[in-house]
Amino acid sequence: MTTPTRHRAWWAFVGHRLSGLALGLFLPVHFYVLGLALEQGQRLDRFLAFADIGLVKLAETVLVGLLALHLAFGLRLLALELLPWRATRDARHGWIAAGAGLSLLVAGVFLAGVL
Repeated sequence: MTTPTRHRAWWAFVGHRLSGLALGLFLPVHFYVLGLALEQGQRLDRFLAFADIGLVKLAETVLVGLLALHLAFGLRLLALELLPWRATRDARHGWIAAGAGLSLLVAGVFLAGVL
């Protein structure tokens, strides 16, 4: 049995959902580190030394890319919901490509600044 070809908008939906899930899973870690900054300076210093490892910097870059992807695809969804359908019908596939490209650009700029 063959699997049907997925529509580009379906991939935008999946990208938006998975990036949102990854960002939601990251939030408790982020809040934990903020708590370390307020209460336990020595543990924060150890964590910051750990964050200076190359693999962690790469993970941060992926996280920034996911944030940009989630933002771009979320804006796409808002445009589809709020703009007149006639105005969005022809542009919607371009928005998917533009959102993915923008997220890669933001992640690349972040990576260049980290290195």
